[in-house]
Amino acid sequence: MSGQLKEVRNRIKSVQSTQQITKAMKMVSAAKLRRAQDAILQMRPYAVKLQEMLQNIVSNTEGDRNWIWQQKGR
Repeated sequence: MSGQLKEVRNRIKSVQSTQQITKAMKMVSAAKLRRAQDAILQMRPYAVKLQEMLQNIVSNTEGDRNWIWQQKGR
């Protein structure tokens, strides 16, 4: 009987330890996720500006599509 009680107590301690580790891992992952989300938000203005620049380049070169072929013929 006392052997079973000791096994149950050990099992309870084991489960509590696992719960504590799981809680700590959740906190770490939440912090990493928050950090990643902040980094993405900080990069947004650069992405918008890059998209504007690329659109500007494309719109300015639309008339020059045949330019490459003209250069190869020379």
